[in-house]
Amino acid sequence: MPPSIVVVIHEDPRKTHRAVEALRIALGLGVGENPLTVVLLDHAPLLLAGGQDDLVDGEILEKYLPSLKQLQIPFLVPSGARAQFDLDPEFTIREATPREIESLVSTSDRVLVF
Repeated sequence: MPPSIVVVIHEDPRKTHRAVEALRIALGLGVGENPLTVVLLDHAPLLLAGGQDDLVDGEILEKYLPSLKQLQIPFLVPSGARAQFDLDPEFTIREATPREIESLVSTSDRVLVF
């Protein structure tokens, strides 16, 4: 079985380009054979909400969003994030408790944190 990969993004996409860049990297990893999950913490769920105009590199992000939807890359967000950030329902998003997120990160073979 190929190693599992988790990409954790906690950068605020309104303040830095690193959040969009992390999602671009995740997209590249998501086309391989390795199981991939993207965890969006803090303000990172804004990447999957409407209104990318307020985000740093929002115009670049718009290019990647259709591929992320099509590949059905799984996203994990903290409980309550769906309502707080008005997340796009076309993405594969699951809310999780901090303990579930911790378990996923600790049991994955590879973890990238941005």
